[in-house]
Amino acid sequence: MQTEILLKLIQNELEDRKGLQISTLDVRNKTSFTDFMVVVTGTSDRHLQSMCDYVAAKVAENGVTPLGIEGGPGSDWILLDLGDVVVHAMTAPAREYYQLEKLWSVDRPNDIEKQAS
Repeated sequence: MQTEILLKLIQNELEDRKGLQISTLDVRNKTSFTDFMVVVTGTSDRHLQSMCDYVAAKVAENGVTPLGIEGGPGSDWILLDLGDVVVHAMTAPAREYYQLEKLWSVDRPNDIEKQAS
């Protein structure tokens, strides 16, 4: 499945499952382990688990096997690895604390050097 189609499928499923503040980060030029990260806020640990379960089921219906899931009941952060897209489902306090959007918006040193030239 093409990455853009997978990404749209994930975003739609998170919206359907009442995910809050869905943010997509393009990290193709920042890391080699994935192309996009989707960060979503859930209202409880149960909501986080439910969203990730539904996303995993939806992508599996479309031929994509999740590579792994980290976190679970009682977690304030669940990571769903779908290869080209990684989903970070977090409670509001965890999202505020870790600030993934800010972390991944920082340019790598080589990028900064190229921009300065």
